[in-house]
Amino acid sequence: MSTVIPAPFPTILPVSESQKGFPVRRVYCVGRNYAAHAVEMGHDPNREAPFFFQKNPDNLDPSGEFPYPPLSSDVHHEVELAVVLKSGKRSIPAASALEHVYGYAVALDMTRRDLQAEAKKAGRPWEAAKAFERSAPIGRIMPAADSGFLDQGRIALSVNGELRQEGDLNQLIWKIPEIIAKLSELFQLGAGDVILTGTPAGVGSVQRGDLMLATVDGLPELTVRVI
Repeated sequence: MSTVIPAPFPTILPVSESQKGFPVRRVYCVGRNYAAHAVEMGHDPNREAPFFFQKNPDNLDPSGEFPYPPLSSDVHHEVELAVVLKSGKRSIPAASALEHVYGYAVALDMTRRDLQAEAKKAGRPWEAAKAFERSAPIGRIMPAADSGFLDQGRIALSVNGELRQEGDLNQLIWKIPEIIAKLSELFQLGAGDVILTGTPAGVGSVQRGDLMLATVDGLPELTVRVI
């Protein structure tokens, strides 16, 4: 069918050691999925039911640059493991959830923390704090066939050479198969979905000119300049 305006280009992410890209369908994020970060944000770290929010597909940005957004003076970094799906459906059992995983990448959930705090206080949604343009820098995707299942390994972020965040994937409150299973109860998951699995403690603000280095053991590192 022809369109009344030009159709937008899909978001396509680079895949490690491949000339082919990964097309993005949806982006889901898991909130407060490391106990120390839950405490850091003033919440109970006990294993409560997971909660989710979304970013837009075109928020994912592999360019290596993060433009500091307008209307905020307190933008925070949050390093995360991204899980990308090659298939999906409703009601996926945790026992078979990994069959739907294509691969993994290092990502950042950049957050307008001041706008998020205002939204929380007013009981309003977080979109302005989370789903702004280029708010999710992301590295090259490593196929699970090459990396294996990532259930442990160091996750870290430094700013200008100073370590800010550090944890281990084994500290995830809700593990990757459980996240996929829980999400599939709420949504019909599908090929092209990207899941950001949560951030360890140590989130903090960035300024224009800062250089962020995000790493997860076994994955291509992500270097991002704040501009």
